[in-house]
Amino acid sequence: MVKTLRESKVKLSELVELASQGQDVLISVRGKVKARLTRATAPCHASPGSAWAQELQALQRACGAPETKSRVEDILAQDREDRL
Repeated sequence: MVKTLRESKVKLSELVELASQGQDVLISVRGKVKARLTRATAPCHASPGSAWAQELQALQRACGAPETKSRVEDILAQDREDRL
């Protein structure tokens, strides 16, 4: 199925449902296919900063740094607040 970008914006929920059922949806811009909406192969559970946070924790353990009671999520939230 090919839809224009304008149609896709209007019916995104419907197109996501079709894609989740296995039907590929091609999205075109000015007559040329630019993107494909398809079923996800596996749910993504990792948070964006989880890999580096795990590396940081491993490094802290290896260096003998004192353990903190802060959770990684709390540290990330604090960092985001500092940016505002």
